[in-house]
Amino acid sequence: MDKNSVIGLLLIGAIFIGFSYFNQPSEEEIATALKQRKELATADSLAQAKERAKAAEYTANTIDAPIEKDPSQVAKLDSAKNSELSFLYGRFANSATGKKEYITIENEKIKATISTLGGNLATVELKEYHTHDTLPLYLFDEDSSQFALSFSESNQYRVRDDIYTDELFFEPQSRSVELTGDDKGSVSMKLYGADKNQYIEYIYSLEGSSYMLDFQVNFVGMDDLLKDNFNDIRINWNINALSKEKSLVTENATTSVFYKYLSDDEVDYLSETSDDQEDLEQTIHWVAFKQQYFSAALICEEGFEKDDAYVSIDPLTSSKYTKYMSTNLMLPLASGVSSSEKMTFYFGPNHYQTLERYEIELEEVINLGWPVIRQVSQYFIIPIFNWLDEYNLGYGLIILILTLLIKMILFPLTFKNYKSTAKMKVLKPEIDAINEKHKNDDAMKKQQATMALYRKVGVNPMAGCLPMLLQMPILYAMFRFFPSSIVLRQQGFLWADDLSSYDPIYDFPGGFEIPMYGDHISLFTILMAISTFLYTKTNSSMTSMSGPQAGQMKMMLYFMPFMLLVFFNNYSAGLSYYYLLANVITMAQQFVIKKWFIDDAKILSQLEANKLKPAKKKSGFQKRLEDMAKQKGYKPPKK
Repeated sequence: MDKNSVIGLLLIGAIFIGFSYFNQPSEEEIATALKQRKELATADSLAQAKERAKAAEYTANTIDAPIEKDPSQVAKLDSAKNSELSFLYGRFANSATGKKEYITIENEKIKATISTLGGNLATVELKEYHTHDTLPLYLFDEDSSQFALSFSESNQYRVRDDIYTDELFFEPQSRSVELTGDDKGSVSMKLYGADKNQYIEYIYSLEGSSYMLDFQVNFVGMDDLLKDNFNDIRINWNINALSKEKSLVTENATTSVFYKYLSDDEVDYLSETSDDQEDLEQTIHWVAFKQQYFSAALICEEGFEKDDAYVSIDPLTSSKYTKYMSTNLMLPLASGVSSSEKMTFYFGPNHYQTLERYEIELEEVINLGWPVIRQVSQYFIIPIFNWLDEYNLGYGLIILILTLLIKMILFPLTFKNYKSTAKMKVLKPEIDAINEKHKNDDAMKKQQATMALYRKVGVNPMAGCLPMLLQMPILYAMFRFFPSSIVLRQQGFLWADDLSSYDPIYDFPGGFEIPMYGDHISLFTILMAISTFLYTKTNSSMTSMSGPQAGQMKMMLYFMPFMLLVFFNNYSAGLSYYYLLANVITMAQQFVIKKWFIDDAKILSQLEANKLKPAKKKSGFQKRLEDMAKQKGYKPPKK
């Protein structure tokens, strides 16, 4: 990039920042949108939502209005109310009224609260974790989630097409259950139909030390309902994901819906940066609502049917929520007469070993990068990190030791790269002479003369590139590893109280925020940017570049650290700390190599001796350059 390119990029960035800042929704607009989504979440269309609201309003205005204590009037209104409920809920009319109560089932890891209204999980708390501000950590609460079965009820007088179970009252068959060790327990909730012999039963089962909550749906005495709804009893599940971390920006960028087909090992997901919806095309094994460090997933070993199944996401955020995530799935009812369906919820951390243990590829929700990068993390970074973690060292020390081990493993590549750079450095006077000689010639001629010199002295200008390319998978694996590693969450080091998030040394007053930068200053990011500047400056002194190339390199010397300051300010402090250590250790390695292993005078003497030897066979790279030159009418220089 030249000077104009850099200025152009900065202007484009400034326009983008300004546009984003002045067009961002207000808190009032966000709150209104969230409220509207909540109201429409269980409806298949806006029309159905209006019908439901209309029915509810009619019931409230005509049935629940104050009345005189005239027995005949009471009887008439009770009859009208029963008729209205029958129109709305068919055989489940008697379950349309009741008392909301809460039943809990908990073990050492999770505490699930079940509401009699809908028989649903009202809240799920992860007992081993807390939010960034030390509050109990809930994956969702009653106000931010909705879960319902929907089906049709044959009734010619019905106002609506579908019944939603979250509007009806279940009767608990057991009370609160608290489990320890290897104990197992369950809670049963029944939604009765016309009589006690017809009901839909939810059974929640839990073991003493598991993140898996078994969920079974039983249909008893409902053969006609199952027959009428064959391939059309659906699960409607959606949540407004509660914010749990210090950096809402990072949390929002790592929140998405993941899903896996039953016949495919691949795991797919929706866009993390925009509204997205995906119609599911095969039998679905599981769907997961994944946030930065925690997930809620619904799993069916038999698989959910694909008909009209979908997942969707809305990235609208507020100070309380990150994203709205939703799925519509169909229960796999065999021939319309199946009376029981077994499923499992996973409520827990995005911890690689924990998720991998279930052997359903649920660990794929953790973003460790592209396949090659992911394998580096799986088989190299994570095992080393876990091994060091067994010694109960502080995580700041573990990152230091991990960085040293990686740099020791990569040292042969670093040495080779430095040696290649040193050769290019001692050739710089001759390269400058070639540039001066051919300054008025076509660039191809100058390139040919330069390549002829390299071949004559036995230097491969690409030799330093291969070591760098081999190091890239590890560098990028670390970039993905630190922001995804839950073990760093709320673990402090030096001034950083949480290595998984940013480390502010100064918060801007009055809620002031710089677009793309944030509302704070992170110290590890500043130190990392300074070390990058020093590292780049050290390397630039060894380069053989001159002329315009040298000017561009100098511009990058200042441009790159500035960009790192902007982009890494909201990133994991552990990641910035790692890059700081990596830069410092690399500079130390280069100092040692230069002082005790590399002698510029000896290298120059060796290169001069190479000139007296017979010329080596042309490399493929040089051959291609000369072929290009011939096509333009040039001749290669004589030997």
